[in-house]
Amino acid sequence: MALIELDLTTQFDPAPSSPPPVHRYRLPGLILAAALVFLLSGAAPDAPRLWQTAGSIPLSGNDSLFALAGGEVYTVASTPGTRTVRAFLLGAKPRQVWSTSFAARPRQPDDVGYTRIAAQRAGDVVLINDGPSTTVLDVRTGHVLWSTAVPVAPIDGADLGVVEVQQFRAGTIYDQDSGDPGALYFGSTGQPHTEPPVHTEIHGVDLRTGATVWSVPESGSVNVLPTSNAVDIVSSQRLERRAAATGRVLATRALPPVDGRLPTGGDIIGGTMVVSYGSFGEQETGYAPDTLRRLWSRSVPEILLDPPSCGDVLCEGGRSRLDVLDPVSGKALWRAPADVDLSRRDGYVVETDTQTGAVRRLADPATGRTRVDLSAWGAEAVGASGAPIVLRGIRSPFRSVFGVVEPRRDAVQPLGEASGTLGDCAADSAHVVCRTDQVLRIWAYRA
Repeated sequence: MALIELDLTTQFDPAPSSPPPVHRYRLPGLILAAALVFLLSGAAPDAPRLWQTAGSIPLSGNDSLFALAGGEVYTVASTPGTRTVRAFLLGAKPRQVWSTSFAARPRQPDDVGYTRIAAQRAGDVVLINDGPSTTVLDVRTGHVLWSTAVPVAPIDGADLGVVEVQQFRAGTIYDQDSGDPGALYFGSTGQPHTEPPVHTEIHGVDLRTGATVWSVPESGSVNVLPTSNAVDIVSSQRLERRAAATGRVLATRALPPVDGRLPTGGDIIGGTMVVSYGSFGEQETGYAPDTLRRLWSRSVPEILLDPPSCGDVLCEGGRSRLDVLDPVSGKALWRAPADVDLSRRDGYVVETDTQTGAVRRLADPATGRTRVDLSAWGAEAVGASGAPIVLRGIRSPFRSVFGVVEPRRDAVQPLGEASGTLGDCAADSAHVVCRTDQVLRIWAYRA
């Protein structure tokens, strides 16, 4: 497939390493004077810009969704029985490279009402998530490679994904019409059950073919955490780290009960594997995800109402007394302002106002020191977690301004503005894409 690349870098001349001799300014001065006359006469030569329009993409339905990944835009249009995906290569203007349609996920009587449809790029495939099901497409042609009724989690650094399949005891599907209280346990297909699974199969699958490369049986329920070239598995009895390519065990560690509580879940937060104990996570223990070495253990205060959202930041406390913890030691490092949610982006802790969604500031993860004050911007951060922090501030119903954070300067580089009513936006390291009515508008930027 031929690629069209929008080159936003060659317009800028490199800065001289030292001032030229004075006599060299005579000719450039004459040229500059001529250029100024040309400018004042009403015509100006092209100037390098940080922000420029890069075309638009029409959407084919009210429920069309879009994703920006790998320099391409994917749109997903839905009917009750069909999903249609289109791929556009971004350049001076978008160019459609393929379109493909496939059957929508069949609905089962006991399914929870999933409405989420998303597109995710992983190497040379695109994963379309339709509720819990996944359809895998070839990134170059859009050809359907394979599909499955369960989610597929790509593994960084490998052309593989991880699939979980649970087995539940017969007769445990929850009757949604009953409204009966109690804990629910969801399988990979999205059906709720009144008991946890009795068995879980973990499969490493080839992303291009769907073929099973390796399988691991586990009793009960597990958490599967794909990392770079490896898979960490948290069960009620042990931790395991397995090679992504083969499933071979690299490290294992027993998980004995803590104060009579069994492990109930796990996640990787700030580079540390955090295992929760008890029905409400009353105890947490941190482990190094590569060696499974135990790092720390702590009691977790119970917060029943409106707990803060901390994303990939280890935190403790409620919204009025929220402490950021060191993921390696588990100790409190600093206290966040009241009424913020936290996330980690591009070397910063991002503090977002819980009421407005606007980013207040970017803080240093170790000290809490303000590195970039964004209170005057009144902007939200758009884009994926691995992309630059692009800010969008709404100045009126018909005017939005954009900027990008430059970590090397701890500052915001203003980019430009867009007129009209914009909906949701996405951004990567070179483009911003926003929905407006039935059109996706695209801008190219450089910092």
